[in-house]
Amino acid sequence: MGELLRRWLRLGVVVGLCCLLLFAGCSNNSGSSAAGKTLTVAVEGTYPPFEFQSPDGELQGFDVDLMNAIAQAEGFTIRYQNLPFAGMIPALQARTIDAAVAAMTITAERAKTVSFSRPYFKSGLAIATSANNQDITSFETLQNRRIAVQIGTTGALEAAKIPGAQVRSFDDAPTTLRELLNGNVDAVLHDQPVILYAIQTGNVQGVRVVGDLLTEEYFGIPTPKGSPNLALINQGLTTLLENGTYNQIYQKWFGVEPPPLPARLPFQEETVTGGVPFILTAVNVIVRALPSLLRGALITLQLTAFSVVLGMIVGSLIGIIRLSRILPIRWAARAYIDFFRGTPLLVQIFMIYFGLPAIAQELGFTFNLNRLAAAVLALSLNSAAYIAEIVRGGIQSIESGQSEASQSLGMSSVQTMRYIIFPQAFRRMLPALGNEFISLLKDTSLVAVIGFEELFREGQLIVAENYRSFEIYATVAVIYLCLTLLSSQVFSYFERWMNPAMRSRRKVRA
Repeated sequence: MGELLRRWLRLGVVVGLCCLLLFAGCSNNSGSSAAGKTLTVAVEGTYPPFEFQSPDGELQGFDVDLMNAIAQAEGFTIRYQNLPFAGMIPALQARTIDAAVAAMTITAERAKTVSFSRPYFKSGLAIATSANNQDITSFETLQNRRIAVQIGTTGALEAAKIPGAQVRSFDDAPTTLRELLNGNVDAVLHDQPVILYAIQTGNVQGVRVVGDLLTEEYFGIPTPKGSPNLALINQGLTTLLENGTYNQIYQKWFGVEPPPLPARLPFQEETVTGGVPFILTAVNVIVRALPSLLRGALITLQLTAFSVVLGMIVGSLIGIIRLSRILPIRWAARAYIDFFRGTPLLVQIFMIYFGLPAIAQELGFTFNLNRLAAAVLALSLNSAAYIAEIVRGGIQSIESGQSEASQSLGMSSVQTMRYIIFPQAFRRMLPALGNEFISLLKDTSLVAVIGFEELFREGQLIVAENYRSFEIYATVAVIYLCLTLLSSQVFSYFERWMNPAMRSRRKVRA
């Protein structure tokens, strides 16, 4: 009986100690609701001076310093995640990130989909043009001009209002300025601090800012609707504004005193959406977007057709050259194939569209490619490398005895290839060529990086306007699927049509 009592006593002591430890832990946590919390914050690492990478790879900038100071003031930690600007609001809607700090302007349309912090920066849009351009002096003189903007920004919205303007959208600010330097556009419409920083640091030469600020804008830190982290961020930002830390960070990056900031903007009130079923809203979004997406699909088909024809011509020649007995020529063909198969198509597009004009300028002459020519050239050269190997394999699959027989009949090498070898090899190559066509059809989406408005880019532009990423990208995927299925059926028909056994059966039935 005494042993049983001692066991219960020991158990009571252990349970009591556990309760005390649990109570102590709760007491410690109650002092700061953010203690131990980690927020995933999206940044765009190509947007100096707000967020960009230092030479040693560290993330830096005004936004980064400000967010780090907020985290330190409120006792939470940050895990930064690089995202393109146009993808931040969809990511916030999906709650895959907790916040974004990317010099995002607080607008009434954006405030309907995400919740912004109090304003933390006052800015405005500016016009950048080449130093020797004296024709563009104000917003009104941008009519009928070529203008580069960053997709999803207020600059893109303002540029869309200019009568007759040819607006080209790109994924980041440096690319828009590169487009201006290459002479492909007449002006860039973007945030003034970003343009001035690029000019002052010497990274962009021969560019000037003209006219007055076009807008008065305030940047905010967006969070998902109803996020509990919004109050935490607002509290930290208020603390920095009151204790002078904000002033120090601002002067570090801009060298002047910061302007006064409002506590909030009139349209930052939380809006409650409801009353309309999701399915009806989604259908409405898709129906309105369909004409633009179908127009983009037509451009995708045209781009694929041009590229596959040129790729077939160049690839067939290189594939035949690969079988040459002349060693230097064979090595040159092999080097071409290895280069274009061994480097990403996206890099090749950048090299051709942005790199070649930049090299030409360094050599002292002007050379420009329009977007269609650059896209077709990049896709054709890349596709030709794969087609060359398909052609080589198809030719080598034909028995050597047929070549010997044709030569014994007095046919030349060219005649043998044209009339005997290639027709048979082409039938065997057709399935592989069909796969290459379908791959090329999908790869056309990569030319969106140079602002070419094919199917995928049209989807991006629509999402940047209405922030309905799921419905739009799902529709884009379905259209791509329909195009690939249609292409697959066409190539299957050609395979059956060119199959001698199938043709013999059709004749017998007839």
